[in-house]
Amino acid sequence: MKLSALLKAISYKNAIGSTDIEITGLTFDSRNVKQGNIFFANSGSSVDGHNFIDSAIEHGASAVVHEKSPQVYHEGVTYIQVDNSNYALGLMANVWFGFPSKSVILVGVTGTNGKTTIATLLYKLTRGLGYKAGLLSTVCNYIDDKAVAATHTTPDALELNGLLRQMVDEGCKYVFMEVSSHAADQDRIAGLEFDGGIFTNLTRDHIDYHKTFENYLHAKQKFFNMLPKTAFAVTNLDDKNGLIMTQNCKARVVTYSGTSPADYKGTIIEQDFDGMLLNLNHREVFVQLVGRFNLSNLLAIYASARELGFDNDEVLRVMSTLTSVNGRFQPLRSSKGWTAIIDYAHTPDAVTNVINTINSIRKQGSRLITVVGCGGNRDKGKRPIMAQQASQGSDQLVLTSDNPRQEDPNDILKDMLEGLNDDERRRTIVITDRREAIKTACIMAQKDDVVLVAGKGHEDYQIIGTTKQHFDDHEEVAKFL
Repeated sequence: MKLSALLKAISYKNAIGSTDIEITGLTFDSRNVKQGNIFFANSGSSVDGHNFIDSAIEHGASAVVHEKSPQVYHEGVTYIQVDNSNYALGLMANVWFGFPSKSVILVGVTGTNGKTTIATLLYKLTRGLGYKAGLLSTVCNYIDDKAVAATHTTPDALELNGLLRQMVDEGCKYVFMEVSSHAADQDRIAGLEFDGGIFTNLTRDHIDYHKTFENYLHAKQKFFNMLPKTAFAVTNLDDKNGLIMTQNCKARVVTYSGTSPADYKGTIIEQDFDGMLLNLNHREVFVQLVGRFNLSNLLAIYASARELGFDNDEVLRVMSTLTSVNGRFQPLRSSKGWTAIIDYAHTPDAVTNVINTINSIRKQGSRLITVVGCGGNRDKGKRPIMAQQASQGSDQLVLTSDNPRQEDPNDILKDMLEGLNDDERRRTIVITDRREAIKTACIMAQKDDVVLVAGKGHEDYQIIGTTKQHFDDHEEVAKFL
């Protein structure tokens, strides 16, 4: 493709060199540059791509998109200066892959908790209705029934457009994707044409990156601000930020709630660990998920499916067949009569929601034993809050290591203990080794008790230092059972 054709997608300050050159590919990683590529010098949060312009040219880059003027201009190389290289990459990737988002019905899901469940179950529901669909998710990406490993909640702009192109080529009509705050802030979704957006909720998370809660909120809001008039925006009235999220949105706004009047209203009639009987807009349906947080997720799914034009009875029929996403409130039963729950809850609000759900279902006189930790090199401020929230609803708390990364796990656990009072500390055991912590909790469990193992969910690794080591909460509990 000619560079001049790609440049039609963006506004740029100036161009030095010929724009009538043939481009063989796009990349923002100087290590992946091939002859005739465009190299995008992105100003990242930890690495500045401008430092690798010379390396990219040595590897064969014939054009460079940059924000800051390089010290040396190489002969035979075209330099395009822009305000935002990330944004330019998104727009040009869209052109390079033939505008794939225009050829599918694309729905994005954003919020702190529930993104994976909602996106995945919408994907499963749509396929259950007989359509080909794609999924872009934290756990795994799917091109209809073909699994593609996921490395980020939302891929970079090149990978994202490339996957969308494959989905179009495979005949997918619908695509559901998680939109992380990082992706919105870094313009990874620039140039995509969304047909719908879903807001789940907003609680403290990723403050290590966004610095303030307000910045985090604005990153999420940025996604809704880009929705066109032809799209729909489904928002959660039970979250105080639900209407704030859509206040500048041009799309058609519809609401859902488990407590207030809304376009889509739902209540739990009864529930146990096997599922819930729900009333959704005056229709009863039994679903194989539990908890108020899943009522909220299912309302978002129901609202989106109806806004997409799917038949009401068919939507309810398929919803009754849906099962929990891997690592999201996943139960395992012991032959001794107690239950283990594996859940990805890794924020204070998510932990509270899961614990409240368990406590609303478990038998009187039984105990809840919670195993939880916090990640290293991440928001330290949430550590004492996590421990406090976990302790308040549990009879026994086991604090342990999560993904310590480059931090000493014992320092992380000390930070968590700061959130507990004397009474809560008496009900708390600290076991740094996660395998031993899970084993101890299982040994303590008696008939009708519940063991909650929170924080990692679907993850099958533990990051210690800079190394990923195989570790799976589900496997560890299953081994013990």
